[in-house]
Amino acid sequence: MSQQKICFIGAGNMTRSIISGLIRSGYPAQLVEATNPSQGKLDALVSDFGIQVSNDNIAAAERADVIVLSVKPQLMEQVCQALSGVDLSNKLVITIAAGIMAHRYSEYLGQPITLVRTMPNTPMQIGVGMTGLFAPQPLTPQQKAISEQLMASGGDIVWVDKESEINQVIALAGSSPAYFFLFMEAMIETGKQLGMDEDKARSLVQQAALGAAMMVKQNPDLSLSNLRENVTSKGGTTAQAIATFEDADLRGLVKTAMENCIKRAEEMASTF
Repeated sequence: MSQQKICFIGAGNMTRSIISGLIRSGYPAQLVEATNPSQGKLDALVSDFGIQVSNDNIAAAERADVIVLSVKPQLMEQVCQALSGVDLSNKLVITIAAGIMAHRYSEYLGQPITLVRTMPNTPMQIGVGMTGLFAPQPLTPQQKAISEQLMASGGDIVWVDKESEINQVIALAGSSPAYFFLFMEAMIETGKQLGMDEDKARSLVQQAALGAAMMVKQNPDLSLSNLRENVTSKGGTTAQAIATFEDADLRGLVKTAMENCIKRAEEMASTF
């Protein structure tokens, strides 16, 4: 296991998720540091995980081998410019912000850097996330290992070969938990309208969604269409529901939604 001094700039939910996974996997708490302007989130990280904390981004970055930039995209330039005086020549920089192209970080930081751009999703908070990673330059085996170790602490990972594919990761994994939540929300609302108690409706829907996802993951040799067909008896109730979705062009709606997600990611990239 690669063990280096890791500094998280920003102590939001994603930072907490990654740190939780790291500590759970046995990473030494004394090698993990987080910074934040306000103290409340830092105190919680100390209490829950025993890591190091600071309000000084510069000092923490200087101590670190790996710097994880975990701030909102609109704050990234300001935060990076404040770090421009830190010598980053022997450090790895990892970013989890959406919408900022890799080349912008060198401009923000005022120096060449070794960067890994990542796109995690919120299920990392419970250890079942998915993260896409992209490196615009070659990484050493150690740099690749620590990048994978960080992001795999909260779920699965996949490397992409082109930076443009990060936007596809956003559409397929980064944003998609919200798609499933919306679908489940609609099902529960319908259940309530049909007279089902909300708690019972939610219990039914969430377990069905969990079971479906687990069947997909545990049957990698079966296509999704095969799994669907196995549930869909000809002329039965499921077939009627599926036909309704198909008649309403659910596939086309999903395609348009994902294309619009990617379009928005490209628009965001042009603003930073």
